[in-house]
Amino acid sequence: MPQMGVSVAEGTVVVWRVEVGDRIEADQTICEISSDKIDTEVPAPASGVVAEIVVPVESTVSVGTVLARIATGASQPRSLDGESAGQAVTETPSPSPASVPDPSSARAGNGHRRYSPVVQRIAAEHGIDLAQVEGTGRGGRVRKQDVMAAVQSAPEPPLHIESPYRPEPMAPAGPLDGGGLSRMRRQIGEHMKRSLDTTATCTTWIEVDMSRVEAARRRSGVTALSFVARAAVDAIREHPALNAWLEGEKYTRVSDVNLGIAVSLGEDGLIVPVLQRAHELSVEGLAARIRDLARRARARELTPDDVRGGTFTITNPGQFGSIMATPIINLPQVAILDFEAVVKRAVVVEDADGNDSIAIRPMTILGLSWDHRALDGALAAQFLATVKRLLESVA
Repeated sequence: MPQMGVSVAEGTVVVWRVEVGDRIEADQTICEISSDKIDTEVPAPASGVVAEIVVPVESTVSVGTVLARIATGASQPRSLDGESAGQAVTETPSPSPASVPDPSSARAGNGHRRYSPVVQRIAAEHGIDLAQVEGTGRGGRVRKQDVMAAVQSAPEPPLHIESPYRPEPMAPAGPLDGGGLSRMRRQIGEHMKRSLDTTATCTTWIEVDMSRVEAARRRSGVTALSFVARAAVDAIREHPALNAWLEGEKYTRVSDVNLGIAVSLGEDGLIVPVLQRAHELSVEGLAARIRDLARRARARELTPDDVRGGTFTITNPGQFGSIMATPIINLPQVAILDFEAVVKRAVVVEDADGNDSIAIRPMTILGLSWDHRALDGALAAQFLATVKRLLESVA
């Protein structure tokens, strides 16, 4: 089971693409796995013959677990995690009831075509009729790439200008269908519950006048989120204790700011793709990277590297009109910043002579949830004050 992010401890096999006895090539997709952060395809580490399927479909195993073994023609078989399996294989074993993978792929209505759970989910989310999609896989099988090509050729609703979140259509009210939670939704819930059980979570808020940001973003054509991200990165450089991991009792400050941006996946929950070395990006660079990651997240095109190594996270649900929240820390990080709606309000302003007056200003509330085991309230307040100063002084 490959490592798919710092905080991902396990994954679930959702479909096998091969059977025992199949000849495969290096980098050919062997199976599809799902975690609380990402669905991904696992490539073969070497060419050879599938000697054994170790983990059946719907089984959830820890990172590092051997998923399958491949007879490569050398003295030892290769396991799917890239390590030697430790026993010789001199001939290709024939499939047996115990080692043939569970037939988990759903059959289409014509009884001939099979679709993996990942393909079915993408098609359902984008309204794609799989019967109309030409499959390029073995035996005409519809692959993830095929359905994504159909998605890209279909008209796509515009993204919201301010946020990686996008409203999902509301289902009509009715009785519960008893279907339960999706696998990703269950795993997200377990991860969030583990965070609440583990961290000493506190939340601090600050109010920010976004007048200068609003003027700057109209000139540049980028989003307010991009300015908040840049300000957060600069504030982290002033307060590096927030850019860290806390694993057990081991506290590690990280030099690079790898910025996670929460992206909504509708009923499946959310995912946090990571902008690696965000401190090297301008506001415009951050805007482009956020837009690209949000698009690929919704299209299920993220790779394990896209969700790995985050050191600080921003969540941005403000487009729905919310003005305050207490986000849950994304373990093993020690803080998460919540960017809420920018709302025009009447506020007291002071002129250069110290005179007060009432004015209309675009205001927002930033909330920082932080782990009291690693940080304290003074540092959290100082960090937010720095973000506020940077946003209110945008040129």
